[in-house]
Amino acid sequence: MAIGLYIHVPFCVKKCNYCDFISYPYDAGLTASYVSALLKEIELYGQQLSGKDKELASVYIGGGTPSLLSVPQLEAVFGNLGSFFDYVPGAEVTVEANPGTLDREKLNNWKAFGCNRLSIGIQSMNDSLLRFLGRIHRADEAAHAFYLAREAGFDNINIDLIFGIPGQGMHDWSDTLRRVLELGPEHISAYGLKIEEGTPLARLQAEGQLPPGDEDLEVEMYFHTIDTLRAAGYEHYEISNFCRPGKASAHNLRYWANKEYLGLGPAAHSYLHGERFSNRPGLNEYCTALNDGLLPVAERNPVDRHGEISETIFLGLRLINGLNLKDFRQRFGQSIEELFPAALDKLERLGLVEKRDVFLRLTRKGLPLANEVFAEFV
Repeated sequence: MAIGLYIHVPFCVKKCNYCDFISYPYDAGLTASYVSALLKEIELYGQQLSGKDKELASVYIGGGTPSLLSVPQLEAVFGNLGSFFDYVPGAEVTVEANPGTLDREKLNNWKAFGCNRLSIGIQSMNDSLLRFLGRIHRADEAAHAFYLAREAGFDNINIDLIFGIPGQGMHDWSDTLRRVLELGPEHISAYGLKIEEGTPLARLQAEGQLPPGDEDLEVEMYFHTIDTLRAAGYEHYEISNFCRPGKASAHNLRYWANKEYLGLGPAAHSYLHGERFSNRPGLNEYCTALNDGLLPVAERNPVDRHGEISETIFLGLRLINGLNLKDFRQRFGQSIEELFPAALDKLERLGLVEKRDVFLRLTRKGLPLANEVFAEFV
């Protein structure tokens, strides 16, 4: 079976106040060293993998800010992918972009390189909230970037949004949704803000300068998102993801189906041949390993049967249709009822999950409590 490929580009103009991903301030020299190492990593895997493992069903270039790469740098990346891997017909190829780093030249060239899907990190259409989050763009620049992408011929665009931001009221969130719907993207990802340890927002909260989030308001915003986007013709197909018919993210669907993927770049994670492994997070260590002709893998963890079962359940439950119980039994030789009778009984009694045809899925009540549901299957 063909695999998915993720490439992590670990550079940002400025790290956002809520972000805990591995990233570094943009530096031309460091970026050139990274791209050189990445090209070697692509080549090494291209030489070591064989058969279906070299066929790409999807490619996702994320970050960080991939749109900081120059046109020649991204051309070299796509060139190496084409030299050492094969794309299956209709493969989805996504590049993430920050509106503050997009221009017409980049977009036209990306299209020529084979990118057929964009994911634009807009987050909010409120300038004061964008400043609070530490974003480098304004709302009008976000809209301009979207229109530039349309002019370049992109007909499959995702917009990332964040709700539950301190100081954000329901009116602000409704206005952001309205303005994004006016743009008309094919896909919308909407996430509740999580304040992660080690981020500027976490420090503000620890110092008492940032009040704790309003969980009730965040849940209200979440349900408002579902109802608003469904009314506008979007399918709610995953907890945080909405799409026009036929425009679900093929790459992310691989994750939720617990299928294999390869991750390249610093701190990237992979799941291949029954094993999860991750790359060295440090940029210098990553580049040094590859310059020495070695894969930059830091840690390998075989996935045992119990781990694969648990992961398949909670990844499948992220989908609005739910976990296919027939496929689950075929994959593992046992039903979920046999493996987790007490957990299923408890969750059904609480009204958090339900069976519908051959699927087990979260109820509307269970959607905002998904993590609590997943914990029952660990």
